[in-house]
Amino acid sequence: MAAVGDAKQFSTARKFAAWLGLVPSQHSSGGKNQLGSISKKGDTYLRTILIHGARSALRACKNKTDRRSLWVQQVQCRRNTNIATVALANKNARIIWAILSKGESYQPC
Repeated sequence: MAAVGDAKQFSTARKFAAWLGLVPSQHSSGGKNQLGSISKKGDTYLRTILIHGARSALRACKNKTDRRSLWVQQVQCRRNTNIATVALANKNARIIWAILSKGESYQPC
């Protein structure tokens, strides 16, 4: 909360995740989008905590059957484990933005 301040300063959750450096860098030309590694801009400490939390959640979700666990298991099957970790950290950052900008408590799906 201290690092972010007012979450309403970000108009969308994607802009908040980009501020944290959890979205891929883009190299686009001629209508072709090429996504690279995460940009690593923004608050290093907060991004590191989100990545470590996602890595821990990724290990713990192997035997779970809720929607988020199934989603991250599918991402991990399709992609590299590190990419799945960053995808989960990105999703968690977007949830954090929604909670902070609306002033509500977390409601799992």
